[in-house]
Amino acid sequence: MAVNRVPVLKRCRSLGLDPIYLGIDKKSNRQLQRANKKMSEYGLQLREKQKAKFIYGVLEKPFRNYFEKADRMKGQTGENLMTILESRIDNVIFRLGFARTRKEARQVVGHKHVYVNGKQVKAPSLLVKAGDVIEIREKSKGLQRYKDILEVTGGRLVPEWLDVDQENLKGTVKELPRRSVIDVPVNEMLIVELYSK
Repeated sequence: MAVNRVPVLKRCRSLGLDPIYLGIDKKSNRQLQRANKKMSEYGLQLREKQKAKFIYGVLEKPFRNYFEKADRMKGQTGENLMTILESRIDNVIFRLGFARTRKEARQVVGHKHVYVNGKQVKAPSLLVKAGDVIEIREKSKGLQRYKDILEVTGGRLVPEWLDVDQENLKGTVKELPRRSVIDVPVNEMLIVELYSK
């Protein structure tokens, strides 16, 4: 799999993104030095797409597939795209507070620590549905790792579309998220314009 080795804070600076959206508490002291160039319309659209891909940890081909799927669904394509990205299992694990960052959530899923409706999953790209029950496997619940994670994420606000039982490392998807409850700073209309060319 392709690995982006650019330092996270440097990437956040170049995209004009706050690292808190990735679950990282650090702040960069440096400012992005840009010549007084006005960004073109294409540049703005591309930056929004890169921002969405970076936040959710999705590569170009799967991202394009998500866009095509969102385009085929009823309703607005941009909102559908954000709902699809938000309902990936790695993102849901992050939102439930079972991982400090989205990257760590991806690793938790990849190491087969996650069960969805009683079945083990290992693909971070699995899309959850309303009513799905997500939990950390029994064997892993007692690990020090999860005690440390819950210490850090205990105060984090869980979105209203999820129900969480942190004591038992279990969560339920009450409904799929609407765009109004997704707090990610991405202008999805620019992504739609970019792919519609």
